[in-house]
Amino acid sequence: MEEADKVFLEYVVKALVDNPNDVKIERTVDEMGVLITLTVNPADMGKIIGRMGNTAKAIRTLLRIIGMKNNARVNLKINEPAGGLRSEGHLGGGMSQGPTLKTVDQAMEDLKGI
Repeated sequence: MEEADKVFLEYVVKALVDNPNDVKIERTVDEMGVLITLTVNPADMGKIIGRMGNTAKAIRTLLRIIGMKNNARVNLKINEPAGGLRSEGHLGGGMSQGPTLKTVDQAMEDLKGI
């Protein structure tokens, strides 16, 4: 089965996201190996990336194992949605980022007011 990696990725990603119909997977092969490009609904981006990128790392690790089994180097590229938060210096997407970070001086000023 030549595209076992693509079938596996599709199964896992569609199980994780809220919008499985928006999942698009492209598979290309060149001299460097297999490149799988994943596109999901922007609202589902946080589910695919996971906390601190752990979900994405786990998916990439499993894809590499499948590739080794088939004597191929498999890499996963996750397409960032237009207007994603990464351009502002944040990771992930679709999830609240919490309060903005303050400098030490700003935090000290806030403590003085207590």
